[in-house]
Amino acid sequence: MLNILICDDDRDIVSAVKIYLSAERYNVIGCASGNEALDILKKQEIHLIIMDIMMPGMDGITAVAQLRKTDNIPVIFLTAKSEDTDKILGLNIGGDDYVTKPFNPVELTARVKAQLRRYISLGGAQIAEEVLTIGGIVLNDAAKTVSVDGEAVTLTPTEFDILRLLMKNPGTVFSSSRIYSEVWNDSPLGAENTIAVHIRHIREKLEINPAEPRYLKVVWGQGYKIEGGGCG
Repeated sequence: MLNILICDDDRDIVSAVKIYLSAERYNVIGCASGNEALDILKKQEIHLIIMDIMMPGMDGITAVAQLRKTDNIPVIFLTAKSEDTDKILGLNIGGDDYVTKPFNPVELTARVKAQLRRYISLGGAQIAEEVLTIGGIVLNDAAKTVSVDGEAVTLTPTEFDILRLLMKNPGTVFSSSRIYSEVWNDSPLGAENTIAVHIRHIREKLEINPAEPRYLKVVWGQGYKIEGGGCG
């Protein structure tokens, strides 16, 4: 059984999420602060975190910043605001997705399932390794590993999926909307800012100089592509 941690100081939200996700046969653990969440993570294996941003004590942003130093568990942020600032802040700190309160529990459940599909290897479903190579980047889809010039690189599940999509289609320009639709399998409303944040994170991890990328390039007004050539 997969373990999901829901961290929110609103007990009603924690209870509602537990009801819906328990019905999907997930083991759901609740807590009310970032400190509690980090303590639970030290003691128990967690496969996905649903994290409120605004909480007393240690907030969700600070907690995930601590988590990302050692772990790439998928994180879905909950935000009480509809402004892009909170959403981008969560993505910047290492979140994989976000849901704005008040949210539809069915939508949250669908997003949980999508993130877990990316994070959990499906064992016998993969018969042979699929290794993609562009220049010095090597992506092993079966092992879920990435290396650059022989050095291992740690990506979040969402970053991995975006990179895999681009590496499977070298030289092809993907708009933000198309990347969002392909990776999230969802309507691309508000995709531009979300994808821009993830692309920047991937560049920071893959490129010697992210400002002059060798691989992951922007085509202004059109989108992003990956190549094995020089700067641009």
